[in-house]
Amino acid sequence: MYAAIGIIVLLLMVFGGFALTGGALGPVMHAIPHEMLIIGGAAVGALITGNSLHELKAIGGSFGKIFKGPKHTKQDHIDAIALTSKLMKMLKSEGPVALEAHVQEPQNSALFAEYPSILANQPLTALICDTLTLIVVSSGTLEVHAVEEVMDNAMKTHFHEEHEPQHALQGLADALPALGIVAAVLGVVKTMGSINEPPEVLGGMIGSALVGTFMGVLLAYGIVAPLAGRLKQVLDADEQIFHAVKQVIIASLHGYPQPLVVESARSGLGHAFRPGLSELLDALRGR
Repeated sequence: MYAAIGIIVLLLMVFGGFALTGGALGPVMHAIPHEMLIIGGAAVGALITGNSLHELKAIGGSFGKIFKGPKHTKQDHIDAIALTSKLMKMLKSEGPVALEAHVQEPQNSALFAEYPSILANQPLTALICDTLTLIVVSSGTLEVHAVEEVMDNAMKTHFHEEHEPQHALQGLADALPALGIVAAVLGVVKTMGSINEPPEVLGGMIGSALVGTFMGVLLAYGIVAPLAGRLKQVLDADEQIFHAVKQVIIASLHGYPQPLVVESARSGLGHAFRPGLSELLDALRGR
């Protein structure tokens, strides 16, 4: 939502300020469609050239994340910590056999059914279940640092894939000023081909060419780069729930008491999503 508001404010201030200082919007508006055809077409072509179909779909889907904001709510973080804590408590008190059915078929687990938002989050559920399945089949013989390394690798791969659209948008922002110059140079070439025209005609043609440079810079630093930055903020926020789950598993394997396990996971969350310690403990007690 704020991204959309920001773009509207940007356009109003730039074009409104230009008009208020005596600039004529007519020639600019007349040139924008032609310049945008060149700049926008080149930008789309560059994206297609540098990305696979899968990545292009991801770039398209990333705009939903930009305008909607982080996917995980504060309650999702509470649920993730509570679910993982209950699973680790089951492992400790009832043994690997009792835990096995829950992590191998989470869709049929009564425990996972208590947290439908977590069950619907496939990457997060996979991280929990794959890690605990590894612990189950190893009968508790794995060293804690080995489990942590496996989880770090899994999260690193997932986060890398999630950030690909952000890198593509940032790369596009870096390229747009140069694409604007391409459009401007073509405008100058066109102008030079009409050098025998009167000065007022040549002035209009040169002005149209300069609009290409203006649009390239405006799109790069006013729209695309901020969108890439906002996408990074959203993705970073959505990663916190994975780190919380990891912290619960690792702290539990170290044998820490449950309040300390919960606190170690809670304290790593950003303030926007961090629940109170008593709130988390109440969730574990089923209140």
